[in-house]
Amino acid sequence: MENTVFGSSGRTVSRIGLGTWQLGTRWGDPFNHDEAMKILETADQAGITFIDTADVYNGGKSEETIGEYIASNRDRFYITTKVERRLNPHTAEMYTPEAIASYIDGSLSRLKTDCIDMVLLHCPPTPVFSRDDIFEELERQKAAGKIRGYGVSIEKVEEGLQAMNYGISAMEVIFNMFRLKPLDELFPKAKEKNIGIIARVPLASGLLTGKFTKDTAFGPKDHRSYNREGKSFDKGETFSGVPYETGLAAVEELKKLFGTEDLAPIALRWVLMHDAVSVVIPGASRASQVTDNVRASELPPLTEAQMDGVRDIYDRDLRELIHPQW
Repeated sequence: MENTVFGSSGRTVSRIGLGTWQLGTRWGDPFNHDEAMKILETADQAGITFIDTADVYNGGKSEETIGEYIASNRDRFYITTKVERRLNPHTAEMYTPEAIASYIDGSLSRLKTDCIDMVLLHCPPTPVFSRDDIFEELERQKAAGKIRGYGVSIEKVEEGLQAMNYGISAMEVIFNMFRLKPLDELFPKAKEKNIGIIARVPLASGLLTGKFTKDTAFGPKDHRSYNREGKSFDKGETFSGVPYETGLAAVEELKKLFGTEDLAPIALRWVLMHDAVSVVIPGASRASQVTDNVRASELPPLTEAQMDGVRDIYDRDLRELIHPQW
């Protein structure tokens, strides 16, 4: 497993982490505690030390299960959680210092720890990224010893650029072969400020595995069915905002470029080719997917021609659709 120092934290973490949105379950299916524990155990045995979660994942069960698993070996793991998506309505006005303090306390309880390594604002409305009172509260939480660092999870590049005016030490952003805009300005500035970058949605909701077809069916409670146009949350969270059929066509071009039907490890390796990225966090609904994801760390570096080929496919097929939106 390849490791790195995570931003300014001084902590060494695995560059392949574990995202836990669908920990122990497929999107929309009932939570499976035993499978969730098996996923965490498999990740642990594979050398994964970075775990990303959120207070809303599986209604809090993701944090609770992680807390259960790490109770006897807390020091081995770097835990990042995200807060505030529980706000209802999820508006900028609902973001208050008191709400942040309350949600952090809730995560501390579920994770069964007295200090969280990293807390991120969970894709708040854009105006929140320029709210002094919000970042001042995060600084107070850090000073109180409840969190070791804080940062943001973003939808748009402009939000990340705004957040870097404050004392953030980490940023979570959608970055994959279908979402190249962070390379232009965001990553260079984050690297200059030694901000740890967490690459999320690295497989574009599974589209970049190469396993989907026009006939692939998704369950009615799976966001890949109901959120393609952003009816429930930002559509960039679903297939990275790429129209499904357009994505399928681009995937076929990528398969030709790399000479394989199995794109998942290559898509993860592509993310790791960018040194501004500290860690990539593919999810897993079953333990075998963790093992598959770790294969990316065993691949040799991609060639310059392959990297250029990905850029060419993006520029030709996706740039006009994606670049202006996020």
